Amino acid sequence: MPASPRLFGLGSWSEASRITAVLRRETVGGALLLAAAVTALVWANSPWSAAYHSLMDLRVGPSALHLDLTLATWAADGLLAIFFFVVGLELKREFVAGDLRDPARAALPIVAAVGGMVAPALIYVLINGLAADGALRGWAVPTATDIAFAVAVLAVVSSHLPIALRTFLLTLAVVDDLLAVTVIAIFYTDELNVAALAGAMVPLALFALAVQKRIRSWWLLIPLAVVTWVLMHESGVHATVAGVLLGFTVPVLRSRAAGGPEAGPGLAEHFEHRIRPLSAGVAVPLFAFAAAGVTVGGLVGLGSALRDPVALGIVAGLVIGKFLGVFGTTYLVGRFTRATLDEGLAWRDVGGVAMLAGIGFTVSLLIGDLAFGIGSERDDHVKVAVLTGSVVSATLATIVLRSRNRVYRALEEDQLRDDDGDGIPDAYQRGKQDGPAGR
Repeated sequence: MPASPRLFGLGSWSEASRITAVLRRETVGGALLLAAAVTALVWANSPWSAAYHSLMDLRVGPSALHLDLTLATWAADGLLAIFFFVVGLELKREFVAGDLRDPARAALPIVAAVGGMVAPALIYVLINGLAADGALRGWAVPTATDIAFAVAVLAVVSSHLPIALRTFLLTLAVVDDLLAVTVIAIFYTDELNVAALAGAMVPLALFALAVQKRIRSWWLLIPLAVVTWVLMHESGVHATVAGVLLGFTVPVLRSRAAGGPEAGPGLAEHFEHRIRPLSAGVAVPLFAFAAAGVTVGGLVGLGSALRDPVALGIVAGLVIGKFLGVFGTTYLVGRFTRATLDEGLAWRDVGGVAMLAGIGFTVSLLIGDLAFGIGSERDDHVKVAVLTGSVVSATLATIVLRSRNRVYRALEEDQLRDDDGDGIPDAYQRGKQDGPAGR
């Protein structure tokens, strides 16, 4: 039996429904995320910054299960897994029943993610290749796109951009994150607990079996998901991967009655509808609050950090490398292979998304901690560089995407214009008179 909304301070089911409906809007979720990030950044650079860092360093959880984690780790590994579960649901729906079921279309964002990792790493190595102080350990820092921030920025700045553009970014960012986690497992994981990793496959398989049989019982699915997450965390692999894998197991297609028509929505649609408000309204903003609290140290601290070749390599990798890697790879593959760009997109749209891919936060900060040690001076420089590169990339992407948004808005207004007052859009009449060329 579901809990009453009064337990959460809500007056009625209708009030709860209105709140969850609002939280399903990406613009609202994006605004909450950005507000949480700005709040953390201001607090971490205020006279009360010590209180913020003490809060983030507070450890909670059972030590017997190796889960006595800091609040910052719980936010990044635990809460973000909820977001990645929703992402897994969305991606599977796109691959099974959406635009990405066409391999020619799906190929472009996937290879763009690969190019978007290779180019930033090469730029970082070019800047730090001659350093003998261990700087090369940070080569993977600028390779990751922060999907939560990137999708939030796109949601805030776009109102008329094609839906296909969001699908392109979502696919690129998830593949990018999965590749980045693979890099962590290979290059930055000292010990991989194979037994725990294998153990995680057991509850994952049971979860998959349950959802394939259209079982929706929370008392069964949630414990299986939690055990999968705990074992994945214990294995040394980034725990958010568990969220993606769980999302991939949920069936997208509607169930069929024996010999009859399709019956009811697929479980992926049902789960996404239920969990998106929790992800957008709670999990992602709290994660942003925990991750964005970087103490810059004023202009002096900013200048000192950015003079470090490691920081320069990270900023250049995020701002320049991501754009060259994503846009360049997409263009070359689209130009010389059978892979095609969605017909509703223009190359300028892809350019805007390529800039947006330069927003690196969660995994970038994680790799910096692993490469240089938490709390070290170079680790602080990494955080400042990631923040700087992300802000610059987000600003450039906003300028480009807002200009594209105005173009698409003008096109929509033109298609709806009825100057002769006959109730039929003029664009439709031109299409009938001119044939396919007129449209």
